[in-house]
Amino acid sequence: MEETRQESIEKLAELIKDVDVAMLVTIDEGFLRSRPMSTQDTKFDGNLWFFTNIKDHKIGEIEKDNRVNLSYAKPEDTIYVSVSGTAELVRDQAKIEELWSPLYKAWFKDGKDDPNIVLLKVSVERAEYWDYSSGALVQLAGFVKSLVTGKAAGEGGENNRTITF
Repeated sequence: MEETRQESIEKLAELIKDVDVAMLVTIDEGFLRSRPMSTQDTKFDGNLWFFTNIKDHKIGEIEKDNRVNLSYAKPEDTIYVSVSGTAELVRDQAKIEELWSPLYKAWFKDGKDDPNIVLLKVSVERAEYWDYSSGALVQLAGFVKSLVTGKAAGEGGENNRTITF
């Protein structure tokens, strides 16, 4: 059964809700380039938001090719998420004020009014996740099952799914 868009949004929101930092992957002269970015704490509606500096190298990369990937990991709960989408640079003072935290003044000396602030909006198109948070006993049962059936552990399981938006 295929999930609705709203169900996909809710599932992804649940998986990444406690993961502050994502690795943002862009395309830089044909090569993939990653860097850590802090996801803004806002209700996930299919878009992810990040503060960045208009002078950063990633801005030029996104202007040339706006396809991006975000990787989230929560190893303590054995949850891993890969998000694919398109990035857009947004200069919206109301949105900046909505997402602003005084902590960001460390990066933007003039605060919310810093002329170098730009928001990076990622419109999620699809996500793939690996969720083994059900615990060690369930993982052990999957391992034993793989030994008995000859199928690789996790093969065809519910722990790995792709959701499309």
